[in-house]
Amino acid sequence: MSSLIAEDEISQEAELVWLENITDLDYVRQSLDRLPTRRAKPAYHRGGRMVGYAELGLKAKASRTSGTFRRRVFWLLPHDRDSDPEGVYATGAPAEAIDPRTLSPRSKGSKTERSEGGPPSKAMLELGISLPL
Repeated sequence: MSSLIAEDEISQEAELVWLENITDLDYVRQSLDRLPTRRAKPAYHRGGRMVGYAELGLKAKASRTSGTFRRRVFWLLPHDRDSDPEGVYATGAPAEAIDPRTLSPRSKGSKTERSEGGPPSKAMLELGISLPL
């Protein structure tokens, strides 16, 4: 889950690769997966679809025990808001959901009002403020 991802676990990221346009996505799910390579597109074994992944720098070291690399994968499930706007996540979002506009290499991103499915408060609108949650 994103809340369990620490900055030091993603400190070797070099780039985020998006497989589709994230402009209209309120959120993406993120997880740390054990993968055999630093940079190649990972295989995807969940329901739904992969929307992006992180590539690691050349100095990233594999686990001594498994020989794998921990890399972030960004994904969505069929019942997520982008596919089912009136569904279970019409408001709220899964625990691992992050606003993709707040993501960058080596930064775990944050939840925002947009990712949580709620409109900004009246006071925030009046002040022109948009804060991450």
